[in-house]
Amino acid sequence: MTKAIMVQGTMSNAGKSLVTAGLCRIFHQDGYKVAPFKSQNMALNSFITAKGAEMGRAQVVQAEAAGIEPDVRMNPILLKPTSDSGSQVIVNGKAIGTMPAAEYYKYKKNLVPDILEAFRSLSAENDVIVIEGAGSPAEINLKDQDIVNMGMARMAKAPVLLVADIDRGGVFASIYGTLLLLEPEERAMVKGVIINKFRGDVKILQPGLDMLEAKTGIPVVGVLPMLHVDIEDEDSLSDRLTREKGKGALIDIAVIQVPRMSNYTDFNALELLDGVSVRYVRSVEELGEPDMIVLPGTKNTIDDLQWMRQNGLEASIIHKAGNGTVLFGICGGYQMLGRSLADPFGFDSGHKGSVTAGMGLLDTTTEFIENKRTIQMKGRFNEVKGIFHGLTGKEFYGYEIHSGVTHLDPAKALTTAEPVNEEGEAFAEGSQNVHDEVNIYGTYMHGLFDAEGVAATVVEALLAKKGLSPDDVKVIDYKTYKEHQYDILAQSLRENLDMKKINAILQAGL
Repeated sequence: MTKAIMVQGTMSNAGKSLVTAGLCRIFHQDGYKVAPFKSQNMALNSFITAKGAEMGRAQVVQAEAAGIEPDVRMNPILLKPTSDSGSQVIVNGKAIGTMPAAEYYKYKKNLVPDILEAFRSLSAENDVIVIEGAGSPAEINLKDQDIVNMGMARMAKAPVLLVADIDRGGVFASIYGTLLLLEPEERAMVKGVIINKFRGDVKILQPGLDMLEAKTGIPVVGVLPMLHVDIEDEDSLSDRLTREKGKGALIDIAVIQVPRMSNYTDFNALELLDGVSVRYVRSVEELGEPDMIVLPGTKNTIDDLQWMRQNGLEASIIHKAGNGTVLFGICGGYQMLGRSLADPFGFDSGHKGSVTAGMGLLDTTTEFIENKRTIQMKGRFNEVKGIFHGLTGKEFYGYEIHSGVTHLDPAKALTTAEPVNEEGEAFAEGSQNVHDEVNIYGTYMHGLFDAEGVAATVVEALLAKKGLSPDDVKVIDYKTYKEHQYDILAQSLRENLDMKKINAILQAGL
């Protein structure tokens, strides 16, 4: 019979996603068929499955750790924020509309059947399900409509491990306070506590652990050190976005951190290359003089373009692109580079019939339509002009997530692409504008830099422009690297968690 265990946290960014991924890897290594599950995820970083369904990337990472293909059943509800008070609601991989927070709060109980169907179907195919919660189970204003923390634990009959972040301080108060705010029957579901991100000697911490166990009656099943593993994390709280880089790097890549940036994981393969700095910038002052500027994907193309227009970044980027700085746009960033953005039904901007001038750097126009395109793609680069000529003929796999239709000149198309798992002919995709010192490129393809040799070719071209040798950059196979990181994570958990006790909690259930 399938067993389930749930990882919840005392707060956001306590380490739930990482612990869930590590447990998935451990159970996989131990010979179980294991799958991750999160009933509801809120994130702008998403992924398209082989069947064209959209899901959160955190569960994709956990599926990779479990040694299985990502499946939308692992994340039946995905919320993609479109504003400070509303989100696009995606159910079973397909968008059903955009709702203000108050409307969704009243509506979400209607999604319980979808959650249960996904969980039961996934359970029928696996020995173990590792469930991740969201935020904190002690959000007392949300508990009566909860479908992702204790509400999910009840539905799955899953014992709970509570993860707390000691690096922020006040760890004992956060654990005790969380448990105190739970109902007695909810508190009884918590079978173990994990303290995460500890620096120092555990012996010094031990008196506090003993007192915590005495006061709560719940065992501490491990203290995890500050783990130094390179594994994707939740987008809204990622350290990648604030990490200071650039000093001493051979190649400096600036990604414009627009307010609704999505899928910044597109640049992980570039970050792995020695001597390459990938910075996320929000102002002209931060932009500096990079070797390449990237306009990333965004949930709100028009609003984010207006944001750049208002703070001076657009003008600065256009000036630098005209003076030789390489410019690359992906998805929403690609749309911005064109001549115009038409929104006849208000799907992107919320203003029906609006037409917004683009940056005018690519010979394209975009029109936003109701149907969202979510599909895995494969293809090859056409004849690439300019600095990235070395990409010509290279093959890639990627995926598209967008609602806009972009019209382009096929003679300037960057790639030729076709669906991976659906019927469909190959078509011209992306665009390029190359002349003199100008090198401007755009594509809808997420994951493009992950393809073998693409990131390395890009960096080699940027190095050559500066008179540097490609030998100065170490090339890493991204897939092999990720697998190694999952193994490091699993080993760290084995060394610092009482896996015998955790296994007993799993087998005992509720």
